[in-house]
Amino acid sequence: MNKYQRAPAVEVFEETMDKMPILTRRVLSNLTKNGLYAPSKISAALCSAQVPQNANYSTEAKRQNLLKFPALKLEETISKFLKTAEPVLTKEELEETKRLAAEFQAKDGAELQKILEKVAESQENWLAPRWLKAAYLTYRDPVTVFSSPGMTFPLQHFKTSADYYMYTAKLIQGLVKYKKVVDDGKVPVVKMGKNELDNSQFSAVYGTCRIPRPEEDALEYNPNSKHIAVVYKNHFFKLPVYNKTGQIINAKVLAEQLQQIANSENKSGVPIGLLTTDSRDNWASAYAELMKSSTNARSVKVIQESLFTVSLDEVVPFAQEEVYNVLGLQLIHGGGTNKNSGNRWMDKTIQVVVNPNGMSGFCYEHSPAEGQPIAMMADYINKIFPNPQEFEDGANDNYEPFSKLPFDQPSPVLEQKLQEAGKNVDKLAEDLELRVLQYKGFGKDFLKKQKLSPDSFVQMALQYAFYRLHKCAGAQYETAHLRIYYGGRTETIRSCSNESLAFAKAMMDPKCTDETRVELLKKAVNGHREYTTMALQGRGVDRHLLGLKLMALENNKPIPKFYQAPGVVKSAHFRVSTSQVASPNAAFMCYGPLTHDGYGCCYNPRDSDIFLACSAWKSNEETSAKLFAKSIDEALTSMRDLLERAGEKPKAKL
Repeated sequence: MNKYQRAPAVEVFEETMDKMPILTRRVLSNLTKNGLYAPSKISAALCSAQVPQNANYSTEAKRQNLLKFPALKLEETISKFLKTAEPVLTKEELEETKRLAAEFQAKDGAELQKILEKVAESQENWLAPRWLKAAYLTYRDPVTVFSSPGMTFPLQHFKTSADYYMYTAKLIQGLVKYKKVVDDGKVPVVKMGKNELDNSQFSAVYGTCRIPRPEEDALEYNPNSKHIAVVYKNHFFKLPVYNKTGQIINAKVLAEQLQQIANSENKSGVPIGLLTTDSRDNWASAYAELMKSSTNARSVKVIQESLFTVSLDEVVPFAQEEVYNVLGLQLIHGGGTNKNSGNRWMDKTIQVVVNPNGMSGFCYEHSPAEGQPIAMMADYINKIFPNPQEFEDGANDNYEPFSKLPFDQPSPVLEQKLQEAGKNVDKLAEDLELRVLQYKGFGKDFLKKQKLSPDSFVQMALQYAFYRLHKCAGAQYETAHLRIYYGGRTETIRSCSNESLAFAKAMMDPKCTDETRVELLKKAVNGHREYTTMALQGRGVDRHLLGLKLMALENNKPIPKFYQAPGVVKSAHFRVSTSQVASPNAAFMCYGPLTHDGYGCCYNPRDSDIFLACSAWKSNEETSAKLFAKSIDEALTSMRDLLERAGEKPKAKL
């Protein structure tokens, strides 16, 4: 295939979900502050593909047969954009948007399109470096809550502290063993249709750290590092994971080292890690002060160069009915200064969090890559965990023991910044509401029998749930990976449509017949599937419009009035930020809302049930994660009942 040709259409979520589950997650980008795309924040995602049996092996993008990322046709993008904007606009707003869109297409947009086409011709992926800067490195809000998601592991039941340390040691050894898979070029190359998916991001997560800078952060890569950083009671430790001859240290030795680390400290240290939870500019200022000490600078360097961090947290009590809510919040922000927020280093791409109460998971800072490496790590560990022999191999001698990383007593200036960071993370922890719903009425199996896309069905349920609460359409996005392209990141799936709004209204209309409702449901689901296919091919709306605006900025041209059109503003104000993480385990991903008046919702549709993690801001009186979760529960049940009346009945999970 000519690499300038479009990728073939694919049936993404239906036929390939079991082989290639999508793990998505939005990252926030305050593009208003940076003058880039829309007056709201824009998303990126974590996308994953599981390993098929017959995969070819390669992790080098340059060795793969990948497509070059194109510049789309302007008229096609404008046409699709107008259709996606309709459900959130009044008639007057739509007419104004159409007028500005026509002017844009004829004048400024056409000029910017020519510039973009020239840039796209000269670069393998014109979007990737610009997206990294716009969506991540210039993003100034905290990565805590706003950007970095929590990804849960199944709950554990530790009978003794030895069990706790051995479990953590196995996680460490498993992650280091998976790094060897990456280093040896044995990460399978997955295909979507006839196109290979880019695997280059797998080499970008181990040893990677975000570095705070005023206005724009930096990324540092340390893939050849031989140690991890362990955090216990706010103290930091260097723990080698290879012995002196380069062998991976086995779990038994690592568990002993973890036990010794815990035994070495009885009191909590100065919570230097709190600084990393703050806004990026606040942290950049504190970082400059922190690094004035050569002792601090050496310790920070060791943390930054570590393959990943492991947080051995303080026990957090919980009521049984709140276990999933507490778990998610611990991964997202650590619970505040009175719990575990100081026991973090939020700049690290991979943070492993383990609590003696049985809670564990990842916190993922995903500036360098989407989520497929994290998903494949978790999949790999889940597969090897039941086999004790996997953790008996490796070195048990000739290794360097752990060492503490010292920090000087904070200066008055740094102490003030620590207090400010603590207050800020406490506000975030207090304001964020999370409700995890395990819906047991049905799962993927029932929906597949109905010949309905499970992902699209859940997306329509979220649209319906929002409409039930707010009596209006809510702009909603889901993110699609662009891994068929060299260096591909993400495109937005705009889930709010005329079809989804018509379906929601029909469900609320007592005069509407079931036959009409079923017909509208199928139209909405199929419409979402079609947009998903386009987005996965790179033929969405948002990245193209962003690219055109970036061309104006890069060439010192004024921003066209089109970008202030009601349709541009309102359709990109995503009040429902959604993502899917496919896992057979009782696990889920979670994150904060995208907008102050919106919700976050990450879901895991399993065979017979669906996990949904809903978030909202308590400070906004219009939203409630508890009520949204309840509305989703009721929406799913209503939709199931509708299909039952139409014929098929699901088997509810007991």
